[in-house]
Amino acid sequence: MSTYSIKDLEQLSGIKAHTLRIWEQRYNLLSPKRTDTNIRYYDDDDLKLILNVALLNDNGFKISKIAGMSSLEMREEVIRLTEKNLTYDDQIHALTICMIEMDEERFEKVLSTNILKIGFEQTMLNIIYPFLSKIGVLWQTGAINPAQEHFISNLVRQKLIVAIDGQVNKGGGKKFLLFLPEGELHEISLLFATFLIKSKGHKVIYLGQSTPKEDLQLVYRLHRPEYLMTVITTSPNSQEVQGYIDCISQEFNESEIVISGYQIVGQDLRFPKNVKALHYIRQIKEYLEELEQVFQEK
Repeated sequence: MSTYSIKDLEQLSGIKAHTLRIWEQRYNLLSPKRTDTNIRYYDDDDLKLILNVALLNDNGFKISKIAGMSSLEMREEVIRLTEKNLTYDDQIHALTICMIEMDEERFEKVLSTNILKIGFEQTMLNIIYPFLSKIGVLWQTGAINPAQEHFISNLVRQKLIVAIDGQVNKGGGKKFLLFLPEGELHEISLLFATFLIKSKGHKVIYLGQSTPKEDLQLVYRLHRPEYLMTVITTSPNSQEVQGYIDCISQEFNESEIVISGYQIVGQDLRFPKNVKALHYIRQIKEYLEELEQVFQEK
């Protein structure tokens, strides 16, 4: 079971820590535990409760009424609400609850409902990515356990693969080679880039996770793609990433290299002429639209 500080609850629910403490005292909403050194902490049940409270409160329920509801009544009301056309924040709350409970059926239903209503691309941009970003800090600090991370990542990955398979290439377009550096396993952004690139009618050669340099060179020589794209989240690390950028820039100097990820965003890096850095996920779509404009003008 994971443990959370009151600041973790604030980050995930959007309810200020000060407000949480007032509700705790006035309505006995929470029962914090204490470590051997008397530090307060909260568990998964507390997080689920506060996420449900936040969603209900955001949708007009008074806190005094919420405090009088049983856990079952609260859960049923939340499920009813999340099946309506709610805000993105409400849907993110719902996904977070699914993650904590590791409820695959409910997670699938929330995602599918949103995809039907606003489409796959908008669901990814406005719900999935903010959700992953919101809990990403907690993954890094250990507040959320690896099992929960793998559970969510694999479900999102499955959705992406199905969406990619649904794209039909009619020929034409440019050739993109997508890969992750050796040791890099976080491929959700790369899969989403694949979906967007194919949706624009381009061809994708997808090498995926942890691509050895020799394999990358072999495929590059065989296909001679106009564009390479990669995402660096953990590997290479911050001390090695500049050298890696310089290396692939020289190795594949006949192509434009598009690069993004945690080790790229906000870092003090030098980008050679043939390297284009994208600092947030929406830029992938914008970049492709700019390319399309250039192709049309030629």
